[in-house]
Amino acid sequence: MSEHTAKIEWQRGDAEFTYQTYSRNHTVTFANGHVVESSAAADFMGDPEKVDPETMFVASLSNCHMLTFLAIAAKKRLVVESYVDNASGVLGTLENKKMAMTTVTLRPAIVFGGDTTPDAATIDDMHHKSHEHCFIANSVSCAVNVEPA
Repeated sequence: MSEHTAKIEWQRGDAEFTYQTYSRNHTVTFANGHVVESSAAADFMGDPEKVDPETMFVASLSNCHMLTFLAIAAKKRLVVESYVDNASGVLGTLENKKMAMTTVTLRPAIVFGGDTTPDAATIDDMHHKSHEHCFIANSVSCAVNVEPA
């Protein structure tokens, strides 16, 4: 088991504290010291220049899928030269009228090198196993689709 931490810091500042006026800007500091300037999504009065939690959620799923895929490829002795994913997520409304990330779509484009290039069926199986073993995908309830490029 391992524990993962993040420190979220927000200050009111000089703004009046009403729903329309309070700042959504805050920082996320990770255990290694990296700081991400964050806000709510622009649709919810956040700063579009900063990273919102929904986008971090999409990035987390994409990142986990990629790292799992690379581990599977390395164990199969397949050489991956590059991996690019143009992932997206949909914030929608559930049947109970609550908002949630309802779908995340991963669109990985992978370039293999070395002496062996896997066929499409092998790559599909690797994506299936990556999703099945991704810690983050195993932690969420929304649909996660993988559409390889």
